[in-house]
Amino acid sequence: MRALTTLSVLVLASAGIGHAVISSLDAGIARVDAFKDMKNRPSAGHGTNVLLVGTDGRDKITEQERRQFRLGGVPCHCTDTMMIVHISENRDRATVVSLPRDSFAEVPERTDDTSAEPHASHPIRLNAAYAEGGPGLTIRTVENMTHVKIDHYLEVDFNSFMKTVDVLGGVKICTATPLKDSYTGLDLAPGTHTLTGGQALQYVRARHIDGASDLGRMKRQQQFLAALIERATSSGVLLNPMRFRDVTRAVLGSVRADEGFGADELLDLGRAMRDFSPSSSEFTTVPIAQMNYDVKGIGSTLKWDQAKADQLFTALRDDKPLTADQPHHPHTPAPASVDVDPRQIRVQVANGTGTVGLAGRVDAALAATGFATTRQPVTAPAHVPHSVIFYDPRWDRSARALAAALPGSELHPAPGQGPLLKVTAGADFKDVHKVRFDDPAQPQQNVLRGDEVLC
Repeated sequence: MRALTTLSVLVLASAGIGHAVISSLDAGIARVDAFKDMKNRPSAGHGTNVLLVGTDGRDKITEQERRQFRLGGVPCHCTDTMMIVHISENRDRATVVSLPRDSFAEVPERTDDTSAEPHASHPIRLNAAYAEGGPGLTIRTVENMTHVKIDHYLEVDFNSFMKTVDVLGGVKICTATPLKDSYTGLDLAPGTHTLTGGQALQYVRARHIDGASDLGRMKRQQQFLAALIERATSSGVLLNPMRFRDVTRAVLGSVRADEGFGADELLDLGRAMRDFSPSSSEFTTVPIAQMNYDVKGIGSTLKWDQAKADQLFTALRDDKPLTADQPHHPHTPAPASVDVDPRQIRVQVANGTGTVGLAGRVDAALAATGFATTRQPVTAPAHVPHSVIFYDPRWDRSARALAAALPGSELHPAPGQGPLLKVTAGADFKDVHKVRFDDPAQPQQNVLRGDEVLC
């Protein structure tokens, strides 16, 4: 999850700053020989593939930060989050594929670098490859699973994540439902929030919000990464050499990278990505076939849908966008994410204005975005200046989902009303916003552009 920050190195380099500045930053990167003695690797495709990993390293965290953001405990020296970031050959697109840490994996046979002891291939959870054999074994395992050649390796920790968010002035995220996790201390009410570094770390670490565990967390991480890109590209940092230097120093201070990822690579990539934006990125999670795949000696794992995964990674190798078949209108608001299926939400619409036919139009528009409207609009007993949603508090999640489709509407609890939600369209009604049901208990099989997961 700390790997979310590292992509900002690639994006922030787009300021086109001089080689001397980049070279000075290069000196601050800790190096690791991630590709030592690798043989029988996949053939290179088109574009650049970066393996981003986030470890639970916390050596530079202060005691105050440990207490405030609940960062105590013993690190497992494993990867909590892993992503493949594919940068297209013409540098106009980034595809981010999340690899669940509990994925069932087969570690390739190897010889221990220290003891020269041979190790046979054996099954593990994907995140355990790092603890067993470091970056090198992690890369080999990912390449064996995906048949995608990894060009560069980047690794970050808690400290670089928080510093980067803070130096950017915080990152804006939004949620339609309360987010509360007693393990990380995350406690966000529905709405929009600008998160500082420590709060952002709580957000991307939280995995006890609902029953989705790591799969739900990966969706939030993808949302956060898109917001991080938006913040970096819209805040002026890319056009200000001094701010660029400060941000990249914050990132690179705790980053480990392969020896081949240096100043020249940063500068070349940065120059090519000057026009990068959230709409230039796309996010997905490797397709899952079985959620609780039990493996003797390991326990519950996630088994990939191999046929769909092969299609996904073939697209990466061939440098093809995953959203090529999806129409994209950059000026059209992205559908709002809701956690209740609109088809399960019953709605009665009333006209609270003097505009003839308004309730019918609202009813039809809500039905078009998936809500189970009565198709029998009525006239409200009085005119109202603002649209109002009356709901039984027992169906509060449904009410918030409906409110996402009616921006600006007021929520009024009506105990005893039952599951039917009642909308009175007021004089301020403009239009119905499309919504997208995002089931937190299911792996994300679809692909979303960066601007589709922003607030």
